[in-house]
Amino acid sequence: MRISGLKTGFAVALTGFVALAAGGWKYAEGAQSVTLLNVSYDATREFYQSINDAFAADYLKKTGTQVTIQQSHGGSGKQALSVVNGLQADVVTLGLAWDIDAIERAGLLKHGWQAKFPDNSAPYTSTIAFLVRKGNPKHIHDWKDLLQPGVQVIAANPKSSGAARWVFLGLWGAVGGAKTYDLSTKEGLAASITDGNAAKDFPIYKNAAALAAVTALYKHVPVLDTGGRGATVTFAQKQIGDVLVNWENELYLATDEFGKDKFDIVYPSTSVLAEPPVAVVDSIVDKKGTRAVATAYLDYLYTPDAQDLAAQYHYRPRNIDIYKKYETTLPPVKLFTVDQAFGGWPRTQKTFFADGGVFDQIYKPTK
Repeated sequence: MRISGLKTGFAVALTGFVALAAGGWKYAEGAQSVTLLNVSYDATREFYQSINDAFAADYLKKTGTQVTIQQSHGGSGKQALSVVNGLQADVVTLGLAWDIDAIERAGLLKHGWQAKFPDNSAPYTSTIAFLVRKGNPKHIHDWKDLLQPGVQVIAANPKSSGAARWVFLGLWGAVGGAKTYDLSTKEGLAASITDGNAAKDFPIYKNAAALAAVTALYKHVPVLDTGGRGATVTFAQKQIGDVLVNWENELYLATDEFGKDKFDIVYPSTSVLAEPPVAVVDSIVDKKGTRAVATAYLDYLYTPDAQDLAAQYHYRPRNIDIYKKYETTLPPVKLFTVDQAFGGWPRTQKTFFADGGVFDQIYKPTK
């Protein structure tokens, strides 16, 4: 699916999130129009433009109320910090659960937000794969190939980007031998959830080969962009690097916009299940009186129409029947989960990405 205007979107991504007219007013019950602000990460820009139009039409038909949804995009971690610092988001649709946890810790979300919507409040999933120059001149087929001498890898900074943290975990889990699942089936999905809930020990944290691999990886990265979209611009538009490691959907958008004759998408033998979650920001919707509309907006993401749209934008729909329609463009990949392999985001964040964690110990920016 070709998404027009993506180059414009890339340019906007470099200048930070768009100006917004949010906050300072309360939605009157029964009003004929309402405005929501969706604060999201930078790879969802085009997807939510389509979702917003579809939801607004559906909601107008059902209720007679016109809904306008404003969007803000950037690195997932930076977006979460913006909400904590006052950006008036009715809903957040971020790159990973830890970033929404940060908003909860600031007192803006009620505890238990991840149980408010189905599937860990992640209505669609993604994974991490590679984009290489046409013909794959550096013969990059799996994670280990990123570490070949002379290969320049383009990736974002795990301190600010959700995509980058998934990249880090993808390499660590692949080298560390994380157990994988076929999540293109209901049985595989059920097994991953059961194992994730039962997991108690996580020896993968002590895997020396995984530590050596991620240490080596960042010596191959010439530019650490703050978000996944910036990394795509660096690779596809600025023509820097031999391979881009990023969200699966971001790789497809790059080929759609800049030409399928210029790039190949490569799937590694295993990768990580990326679950971008969504949440209503309790303190904001209660202040603005928009809780019902905001909840309806996120509920809409689970409808067949929205699940189909997600697949068109190369996100993996939770609805297995709809996923099967797009299996040729979203091929099955052996995936491991953060819950089963790493024990969930709090432990993962503290070990790898918190100040003084593994990433700070292995990566020293050049001056």
